[in-house]
Amino acid sequence: MRSFLGKFKLFGIVLLGLSVIIIYLFYNALKPKKTLLVYYPAMVSTALVAEEIRHVRKYHTIADFSLTNQNGKTITQADYKDKIYIADFFFTTCPSICPVMTKNMAEIQEKIKNDDEVMLLSHSVTPIIDSVAQLKKYALEKGVLDEKWNLVTGDKKDIYELARKSYLAVKTDGDGGPFDMIHTENFILVDKERRIRGFYDGTKTEDMENLMVDLKILKASYKE
Repeated sequence: MRSFLGKFKLFGIVLLGLSVIIIYLFYNALKPKKTLLVYYPAMVSTALVAEEIRHVRKYHTIADFSLTNQNGKTITQADYKDKIYIADFFFTTCPSICPVMTKNMAEIQEKIKNDDEVMLLSHSVTPIIDSVAQLKKYALEKGVLDEKWNLVTGDKKDIYELARKSYLAVKTDGDGGPFDMIHTENFILVDKERRIRGFYDGTKTEDMENLMVDLKILKASYKE
């Protein structure tokens, strides 16, 4: 009798285990997978989008660019071909939000330093001050890895045009002239097709955590 009850108990445990596994598999199969939006100008606040592109509802991508990094190397969209990347706008002498943003970007760099699929791109908004030598000094101070993270300078109007009309990162006021100044905390997640997939406050820990979650989702979408 005891032997029979023992076998019945064992059968019950096995059946319960199998039931848990089956329920788990069904739950994962039926649970909708999270996907990231593809952002286009018509989805973003009109305060951040140039009037001539506010009507665009699809096919918005980051424009071609040619800038110079901390090593004096010309960086173009070709250097980010087939890469996911995170972009921001900063300046090396910024005393307010930039130090926090750079710290957070450096922490992201540490997490993705062995990931060949992901890179970083920081644009100087004071390119007259941020020469190649200045960017190199800053890069060394902040632990920038050249193969992962480009700090770029160049023509101010070109950089500001990218910020306003490509990355949709800042208000559209200004003409890129000597008195025009961009100051934004936005980090922008860009996919391999050069489309915007997310905006994050580069000064907030919670947003950085959300960015890493979204990065993982975006990476996984290329394996499906």
